[in-house]
Amino acid sequence: MEERKGYRWFAPGDFSGFFGMISDNMAVLAFMAGILIYAFDFPADIVYRRMIPGTAFGVLFGDLVYTWLAFRLAKKTGRQVTAMPLGLDAPSTIGIALAVLGPAFVALKGDGYSPAEAARLTWYLGMATMVLIGVFKVAASFCGDWIGKIVPAAGLLGSLAGIGLLLIGFVPLVNIFGLPVVGLIALGIVLYTLVAKLELPGKLPGVFAAVLIGTLLYHLLGPRGLLAGTYQPAVLELNFALPLPRLDFIRGMVPALRYLPIALPFAILTVIGGINVTASARLAGDDYSTRSILLTEALATLASGICGGVAQSTPYIGQPAYKRMGARAGYTLLTGLFIGLGGIFGYLSFFLNLIPAAVLAPILVFVALDIVSQAFTSTPKRHAPAVVLAIFPTIARLLSIKYEDTALIPTAHLQKLISETGSTLPEVLVTLALGNGFILTGLLWGGFLAMLIDRKLKVSSLYLLVIAALTFFGVIHSATIDGRLYLPWTLQGLARAIPYHFCLGYLAMAVMLFLLSFTRGSKCNG
Repeated sequence: MEERKGYRWFAPGDFSGFFGMISDNMAVLAFMAGILIYAFDFPADIVYRRMIPGTAFGVLFGDLVYTWLAFRLAKKTGRQVTAMPLGLDAPSTIGIALAVLGPAFVALKGDGYSPAEAARLTWYLGMATMVLIGVFKVAASFCGDWIGKIVPAAGLLGSLAGIGLLLIGFVPLVNIFGLPVVGLIALGIVLYTLVAKLELPGKLPGVFAAVLIGTLLYHLLGPRGLLAGTYQPAVLELNFALPLPRLDFIRGMVPALRYLPIALPFAILTVIGGINVTASARLAGDDYSTRSILLTEALATLASGICGGVAQSTPYIGQPAYKRMGARAGYTLLTGLFIGLGGIFGYLSFFLNLIPAAVLAPILVFVALDIVSQAFTSTPKRHAPAVVLAIFPTIARLLSIKYEDTALIPTAHLQKLISETGSTLPEVLVTLALGNGFILTGLLWGGFLAMLIDRKLKVSSLYLLVIAALTFFGVIHSATIDGRLYLPWTLQGLARAIPYHFCLGYLAMAVMLFLLSFTRGSKCNG
């Protein structure tokens, strides 16, 4: 009992952590809403009144549990524990909006549904996807430690680094330079305070200052025509919606199965991220149970889906950074309440309109810098090439997203690009295949090379056999534009060459490394 009294669960650093967390979550929500509403013409009412309240409820649930876990660990250890941060997963939220929700909405409209009905059916599909992901993560939470032991850190962190570098880092960087004056001021404040670790006058929290100053600049310069883009004033509109449990996700379950091969790797990503986050928190001095962390994020995702959410929650990888800020458990409690109640009472939608994406984007850039840096600093130096190799599939996926944008490349022209015959397989077709299943690909590529670097050639060959098997059925390297699974003999045209030739290539390399494992040269220390 004395240890509990000694726990300072709220400290000045909790304010910095709180502003950082709500900025992260609101940035992710802003990107999700922007992708659906502006890129796919999705009805805003469904996004703000249906999707966001349930999504925010998942954050509330997860952060409340993580706050309680911090109190429990503090009582057990007598230390000034920092709670595990939980929020919306940026890569999967953006990825599912781009690759699942948006395309499903367009397809439903193509089938003759009105935009309103197509949006509602897409919402059901998104709910079902979260329920399926939640069930998968509940099961995975009981073998998280086992996964962490059998997969090298280079594969785990390298796959995350690819996401951080390109989807979390580069895509927001484009938003920053879309409004350069506002965006670069906000980025400069974030880099000054969080990366260089310098103090602002009055010791203002860096994230809070970046959002406040950036937003003020936007609304001061915008009406005077001094921005690079068109100024859009915020409209105060509160969208009250209570995220109650509902069974509508059942109606979306069958359609969601079609998109499961796209969505499931994102679930694997958060499981891997949860393992990494727990390990990094342990290194920072907070010994959380991996199973408790994974099970909480799984239940938060499941609760979100049942209550109407369409984005999964995850423990954020920056727990040591929040600990360095001096945060304890107050920041997760405040974050959960602010985001959860904001979804219920609707003030989140107002803030999403008030704060431009260019101001929120620098926070994601900081998170990306932290993720990529940790991938190299938390793995053995000799595994650095494996970390880099694990990043490459995400580059292919980023290019694929651009290829699949019909506003840039019409569908007919894309079909022509992937079916052109030549001395090699078409470049666009290969890029699409490399990008499909990119998370799992990066994980396995990083693991294969890490084992090879450690002179474990037989284990490295086993990785290649697994890659070959997954490639044959399109779990990774799917030859279809939508990244679905298949029986390879059902494919038509050049697409059929991808599973057969990719698989043969991996098998050939596996056999070669297995045979080389018996040679004297494979035992040298280099």
